[in-house]
Amino acid sequence: MYTKLLVPIDGSRTSLLALAQANYLAKLTGASIELLHVVNAMEYSNGFESPRAYIKKVRPYFLKVGNDLLDNARIQLEAQELSVTTVLVEAEGKRVSEHVADHAAKCQFDLIILGTHGRRGMKRLLLGSDAEQVARIAPVPVMLVRDVNTQAISRTLDKEMIKGAALKQPTDE
Repeated sequence: MYTKLLVPIDGSRTSLLALAQANYLAKLTGASIELLHVVNAMEYSNGFESPRAYIKKVRPYFLKVGNDLLDNARIQLEAQELSVTTVLVEAEGKRVSEHVADHAAKCQFDLIILGTHGRRGMKRLLLGSDAEQVARIAPVPVMLVRDVNTQAISRTLDKEMIKGAALKQPTDE
C-alpha cells in the first residue's frame, strides 16, 4: 500500500488534477503527500539580462511564485486533514524530470503522481514531455493524470490531421 506520495506541481490545470488524485489516494490509504516544485528561472531568460538583474529580480521572483504555489496547495490539502510537506528546488541546469526522479529515489517515495498535457504528434516532438520523461526514468511507479477535455480535443485534431494527410497523398497512376 502507498505511504508516501510525491506530487510535482507547476500550477497548470493538469498539475491541479494530479493534486486532486493525490488527495483522493491519500485519503484512501492514509499516505503522506510531498509537493515538489522545480524552479527553472533560466528557462525564461532572454540572455540580455545582466547577471546582477537576474540575481536581484528574476530569480527571487520565481522563488516567490514557487513558494506561493506550494503554500496554496499545502493549505488546501491540510484543510482535508492530510499530512503534507513541500519542497522547492532550483533546476540549476538539470531537467525537471531528473529532479523529480532523483528526489523520489532519495526520499523513497512509493508513487509519483503528476499531470500530463497529453500532447501528441508534432507538439510532443517539439515541446517534449516532462511527464513522459519522469515515467521513463523514475525509480518508482508513476501515475500520469490527463485533462480529459484536452485529450478529447487532441484526439479530434489528430483525426482531422490524418484525414487531411490522406487527401494530400499522391495517387498511383
